[in-house]
Amino acid sequence: MPKVLFTASTFSHILNFHLPYIARFQQLGWQVDVACGGEPPQAIPGADHIWPLPLEKKMLAAGNFRAARLLRQKMAAGQYALISTHTSLAAFFTRLAIPPQSGSGGGFRPYVLNMVHGYLFDDQTPALKRTVLLTAEKLTAGCTDLLLTMNQWDLAAARKYRLGCRIDFIPGVGVDFARFAQIEPASAQAKRAELGLRPQDFVLIYAAEFSGRKSQAVLLKALAELAARPDSLPEQGRLVLLLPGDGALLAECRRLAADLNLLDNAPDSRRPLVIFPGQQKNMPLWYALANAAVSGSRSEGLPFNIMEAMFAGLPVVASDVKGHRDLLTPEQTGLLYPYGDAAACAAQLQRLWQEPDLARQLAAQARQSVEQYRLENVLPQVWAQYERLISQC
Repeated sequence: MPKVLFTASTFSHILNFHLPYIARFQQLGWQVDVACGGEPPQAIPGADHIWPLPLEKKMLAAGNFRAARLLRQKMAAGQYALISTHTSLAAFFTRLAIPPQSGSGGGFRPYVLNMVHGYLFDDQTPALKRTVLLTAEKLTAGCTDLLLTMNQWDLAAARKYRLGCRIDFIPGVGVDFARFAQIEPASAQAKRAELGLRPQDFVLIYAAEFSGRKSQAVLLKALAELAARPDSLPEQGRLVLLLPGDGALLAECRRLAADLNLLDNAPDSRRPLVIFPGQQKNMPLWYALANAAVSGSRSEGLPFNIMEAMFAGLPVVASDVKGHRDLLTPEQTGLLYPYGDAAACAAQLQRLWQEPDLARQLAAQARQSVEQYRLENVLPQVWAQYERLISQC
């Protein structure tokens, strides 16, 4: 029985993005093992074995090198034909663990596919950080038989620096939009009422982990910019920002929202309101109750939250960074603003309620554009890339 090992920084990454591909391997009779950082789930559909890795977010943390040693032991014992690795941290230490090719070191060498979900560097990254991250990619390029990127900046960088033996492009991993058909308008209205929102409130949503890269603080400052100019706010109802999610900077963002007087405002207040509803599973319901989506992210691969908002028929305002640029054509399928510029973000948001025809046009064109990223359309393209290596195993 051939064996494949999936690795990622977290088990949630595998559960959220790769189950359809694990199912394909299972159907072909492969043994599928999964090794990730964090607390392992009780089970992963289609996986035969699950192993936790002591991965830590800091690149040079001791746990990451222990994870590499553990992976090398698993690879030696498992005799995997293929390694499918994901997320920058796990991808580096997984490839660091790859045994030398037979003949040059005596070990069995599996084929390696590295799917890049967004390099953590770009042209605007500080020189030292960029050098460290790029060097890590260069060090492991030789054992990367197939490298797949999902935005144009990453593709160009991978080819320029030869970060894999073979480099290609995929349109993400595919989004299962079928879940959106299950949302009734009455359910969305009931959820708005549960949150204390009125029909006339203009609701923005940004679903993301609370981290430095996701930059929720920029959006909070944009709302404060609008609050300082009441004539820029919607004429009817409040401006409300929903920030579902969890993460290391959640408490810090709550403090900033409080300092900016964006919490617990009365329904008849003219000040914008921010709501932190915590981690949510039924995101189609949350998109259905919103009027628009927004993002403050520093960089992306090909973000699910934007694609889901587009499919839900929401106009989108997002930072002008890689990943967002691949999904949103300015003035056609979305509005972009320079990353970190709260005033520019506020100005683009203001257009959504002051130019309702534009908002409707953006939403309609975005809904049409995002169809290409359906799981049904993308899965065959990604699986064809897997088959390029499977045929050699």
